Amino acid sequence: MRVGFQEELDGLESGLDELGTLVLRALRGALTALVQQDDELADEVIAFDDRVDARYVAIEEGIAELLARQTPVASDLRLVLAMLHVNLHLERIADYCVTIAKLVKLAPPVAPDRMFVEAFEEMGSRAEEMIRVALDSFASRNLEQAETLVELDELIDRANRAFVSQVLSFGRDPKLHEWGLRMIIVSRCFERIGDHAVDIGERTAYLVSGEFREFTDASHPSEPEG
Repeated sequence: MRVGFQEELDGLESGLDELGTLVLRALRGALTALVQQDDELADEVIAFDDRVDARYVAIEEGIAELLARQTPVASDLRLVLAMLHVNLHLERIADYCVTIAKLVKLAPPVAPDRMFVEAFEEMGSRAEEMIRVALDSFASRNLEQAETLVELDELIDRANRAFVSQVLSFGRDPKLHEWGLRMIIVSRCFERIGDHAVDIGERTAYLVSGEFREFTDASHPSEPEG
């Protein structure tokens, strides 16, 4: 019985790893569509979310079935609960990727200044790095690595604030103004992806220590002032 239970846990964690790979693929696609203003690729990202959702549901159902048939205690129960939350955070990250893709399609055809393209690339690459760190630290139960997410999150937050400040300095061109407003939401999506990565790191801390704690208030920041 115990061997079978451990195999189920391993299978669920393997499923989480697969979900993480899908989410990273969605993020990379959304970022590329954004930078290249590629509507066709944006459509692919939106459609790809069905695969992410299917994996998310499969993991959630697997956890529910395991809890119905088994009675995990102590560290095993912490692992099951942590996986449940990590699964949800990954699915929400994928939803932000879909939002970015939809905004690519909705934004007016404006050729952005290279400065804005570089800002997107920076936030996207940092978001990708944070997801990888979050998943790696969870898989290895590495609390020290998970805690580095706080500093990485601050870098994304800083980039988001700088981007918003630049957009707010736009002139009165209606098309440019509409583009800027939509891109502020895109920037906010990258910032929220970072927050979810921090939340995954906090689940690693919970798994290792048995106590839930927020690393800092960085994972739940107040709205930036306009």
